Amino acid sequence: MHQRSSVCELAEQLRGDLDRYSPGGKLPSSRELVERFHVSPVTVSRALAQLAAEGLVVTRPGAGAFRARPRTVAEPAGDTSWQEVALSAEGAADLVPRTVDASGVTICLAAPPPGVLEFNGGYPHPSLQPERAMAAALARAGRRPGAWGRPPLEGLPELREWFARDIGGAVTAAEVLIAAGGQSALATALRALAPPGAQVLVESPTYPGMLALARSAGLRPVPVPVDRDGVRPDLLADAFRATGARVFVCQPLFQNPTGAVLAPDRRAEVLRIARAAGAFVIEDDYVRRLVHADAAPLPRTLVADDPDGVVVHVGSLTKATSPSFRVAALAARGPVLERLRAIQVVDSFFVPRPLQEAALELVGSPAWPRHLRALSAELKTRRDTMTAALAHHLPGLALPHVPSGGYHLWLRLPDGTEESALTAAALRAGVALTPGRPYFSAEPPAAHLRLSFAAVAGTGEITEGVRRLRTACDEAFQGGATSARLGGRPG
Repeated sequence: MHQRSSVCELAEQLRGDLDRYSPGGKLPSSRELVERFHVSPVTVSRALAQLAAEGLVVTRPGAGAFRARPRTVAEPAGDTSWQEVALSAEGAADLVPRTVDASGVTICLAAPPPGVLEFNGGYPHPSLQPERAMAAALARAGRRPGAWGRPPLEGLPELREWFARDIGGAVTAAEVLIAAGGQSALATALRALAPPGAQVLVESPTYPGMLALARSAGLRPVPVPVDRDGVRPDLLADAFRATGARVFVCQPLFQNPTGAVLAPDRRAEVLRIARAAGAFVIEDDYVRRLVHADAAPLPRTLVADDPDGVVVHVGSLTKATSPSFRVAALAARGPVLERLRAIQVVDSFFVPRPLQEAALELVGSPAWPRHLRALSAELKTRRDTMTAALAHHLPGLALPHVPSGGYHLWLRLPDGTEESALTAAALRAGVALTPGRPYFSAEPPAAHLRLSFAAVAGTGEITEGVRRLRTACDEAFQGGATSARLGGRPG
């Protein structure tokens, strides 16, 4: 059993046993719990820590764990209605009011209820994460001389050098800044390149987290359609002319959510169009390391083919490691680099040095290439399992593109489908989905779903999840014309 599952199961067992003890009563010792439940001391320690965080247990070093006493009745809440006026008045003079809406992001971050299969996850399952290698890297990093001191504001020179080599082209370590994850790097780039009230061009559909970042900065996202070969250059040129925008945010490799790869003949065209408009391209290279085993050789990064400083590159280690391993890089050349650096320093000072040291230890270890090879093979297997299950159970769902990288599929639903009804029915059937609406900055052309095949435990859960999705479709459409168009064999 995976240790994380063991911790949750033990915590649940202890939670159910608490009524046997009076408030303040002592729970069995850690040694007794180890022997009774046949788990490791680490599992016991983590389970008790989880209950302590919930306020159910109090742990006292050297004495043991005790059932927490009931909390005293809280004082009546004060009157916070004044905040409604203060917060609404804050942006009254803004050309574009800032809106902080995390709903599109939390869909991918929220853990589903117990027993619900996670087709909405935005990160690989713990079984796909290099937990042992990360733990070893963190342990070695903590012993490095100066590991707990203040790092250079731009990041450790060795880590910047590694990212520069990984990005490729003529990018140098001096043109790289270390950031606290891709989301933070995108926020820095948007603030550096576009003033509040400006329009920013985005792919359509695109990553909801980026749309939320833009709107929270008072920017106005303008959609540019994407097809199976990436963004359409003709429409990109039209959008620049119509808006006068100076920023285009692009995911040229395994675009989220479509999985598209920007075609070779479009790469140079996108850079030429942006350069002619006097605009920047933010390259969100978020998932390069999640390439599938059968993929063709990957294209170079856009910034590697950009001598003129058009591209601001964002690359991250997070997707290939763990949601908590938030180490990323910003790469740019020219005067914009100093603006990026200044904003990052003001916002967060620097990325914690132990995490940077751990990143260096991880990517320099023999375990790193082994992990990437295993991850590549497993993602291909999971993708093939999901596409086969969809073809069997729901052949009427349109799958315009089978990606060769990333961790999800993008499905078009039959005309007339209500995404909200289907996602609600799916949750009742035991599978969590990501609706397509949050991926569009304007009205969507049709209903869609994004299905993740990386966040579940394995191929068995993928097959079962698609079967549950078929059940949800039958419920949502009640056997009508839409359900009939989906076809497939039930069960």
